[in-house]
Amino acid sequence: MKTRIAQIAFLLALAFLPARAISAFAQDLSFAPDQDTQACEPNAPADPAVTMFPHSQTARYWISGQSNIIVQWHPSFYAKYSGPHSLGSEANDATSHVSTLFLGYELTGTTELFLHLEEASGGGLSDGLGLAGFVNLDVVRNPVLSKDPYVARVMLRQIIPLSHETVEEERNPWYLATKVPVRRLEFRFGKMGVNDFFDINDVGTDSHSQFLNWTVDNNGAYDYAADTRGYTYGLLLGYYDRNWAFQFAEALMPKVANGIDLVWNLRRARAENFELQLHPKLLGQRNTTVRLLSFVNHANMGLYGDAIYNFVVGKTPRPDITAHPLQTTVKYGFGINLERELPHHLRAYGRWGWNEGQHESYAYTEDDETVQLGADLAGDRWHRQLDKVGAVFVSNGISAVHQKYLAFGGEGFLLGDGALNYGRENIFEAYYNAHLWRGLFMGFDVQHINNPGYNRDRGPVLVPGFRFHLDY
Repeated sequence: MKTRIAQIAFLLALAFLPARAISAFAQDLSFAPDQDTQACEPNAPADPAVTMFPHSQTARYWISGQSNIIVQWHPSFYAKYSGPHSLGSEANDATSHVSTLFLGYELTGTTELFLHLEEASGGGLSDGLGLAGFVNLDVVRNPVLSKDPYVARVMLRQIIPLSHETVEEERNPWYLATKVPVRRLEFRFGKMGVNDFFDINDVGTDSHSQFLNWTVDNNGAYDYAADTRGYTYGLLLGYYDRNWAFQFAEALMPKVANGIDLVWNLRRARAENFELQLHPKLLGQRNTTVRLLSFVNHANMGLYGDAIYNFVVGKTPRPDITAHPLQTTVKYGFGINLERELPHHLRAYGRWGWNEGQHESYAYTEDDETVQLGADLAGDRWHRQLDKVGAVFVSNGISAVHQKYLAFGGEGFLLGDGALNYGRENIFEAYYNAHLWRGLFMGFDVQHINNPGYNRDRGPVLVPGFRFHLDY
């Protein structure tokens, strides 16, 4: 126990000491805001600009963009053995780069169109293999994909008012209306990221300003419909009221696990997503949000039990989850997402997720059960209000039959050490994100992974990294 406490203390120091240097450097780059960022009151403090160029709050169009560069490294670590889908045990470094152009247009006060163009280059440690909780959410899970720009999202948003009373809504690349009815129906249709609207969290969702790990920014057990790049085509329906909301989405599934091509025949493959969002008044008036999630996937998924049986009776040389005729099977799961504002600019959050674990991990990551708890703190107390520091712990697990499949030498689209001495994949992550100037941010991140790929015979591994982010 003492060793564990000392280890965590070391990781915290490793994360936060460089953060002080970043903060000091950023302080030297502080600037006087433009005149149009001044508050209306004559003596009110100026709000610093957070984008390179101002964005209109009244124009019918929206144009913005961002660029995100992540540099990560890990030293060599102990590995009793390695397989074709292992995290490499030799020292390794990698750099990823994702740029996005956001375009939007208000056809009417209740109808909006969006087009997001994206380009992804570089890669991840071991090209994104060997971890259920991979250390960089920006990494494309198929390194052989083209590096050419592509359409990430193209969708229509339709608002149907159900009340005259309105509330303010922050304008951004997904939402253009600055006021919306308190009670309303919303429809979205087109190409989108399901996780743009489900399982979101103000503390742990955005890898461009918060945590980097796959199973921290998203619920690892939520095998949400997506192609290799993280997008799909779907229809989203939502009812929104003052203190609660309900969303449903029907989306396309990929033809194969982690595939780039989608199945357009809904009788063969599809995904239903459900989320109830609640805003209860708990322990005072501070904001509390509870999200209850469920998903049901229909796709050409294999069963781990069948793959093991075929191996045992000699039909396949090793367990192969893809060795089955074309079929439609069903996978389902649940999730809980909590966030809570606390005093002194502190926010806490947690997630729990579970899926039935008998069918193959198909669209997101190889994780059948997850639990996480984390928090972030704004930099107001050290006069850096746009800086943020965060820490989180997440523990991931897989079902017994999934464990057996990997132990017999089976491979998933992410994992495959050739054998398995099972242990939960436990991850600690901490970061400091510093605002340097206008839309320029820089951050330091550190992750410590015990039992990478659920394997006690490998690791632990320490992964420090830097993030450079530009909003324009």
